[in-house]
Amino acid sequence: MARALKFFTCIVLTVFIVASVDAEIPCNIVVSYMAPCVTYLRQGGPLSPICCKELRNLNGIAQTKPDRQQACRCVKFILSMISGLNPNLTAGLPGRCGVSLLYPFSMNTNCTNVKGSWNSYIIMRMKEYGIG
Repeated sequence: MARALKFFTCIVLTVFIVASVDAEIPCNIVVSYMAPCVTYLRQGGPLSPICCKELRNLNGIAQTKPDRQQACRCVKFILSMISGLNPNLTAGLPGRCGVSLLYPFSMNTNCTNVKGSWNSYIIMRMKEYGIG
């Protein structure tokens, strides 16, 4: 009985680990993170601190390759839907917010080439706390 319980526990944990590895970020989450940036992406001017905060949050949750590729596809879709978008402001947004993305903010990005890394997340967190 105890052996069967251990086996079942291992199976359940394996399923959770595999499910979390293959998880992808839904576009509605990406939309919610990008929403505070729309005015800046259209008109420029002062950059909202909430825009940069949300961009950092998006970067923080998109760490695996599937998550980054999905976030990239969502960003491309969102950018294609914003009328009056300024491509120069779009490309420069991550840098202005101090966020190092592993893919360019552009409608022309090939999202299949995007890679994921925990290292960028760790470095980002270290910078937030003034360590790096």
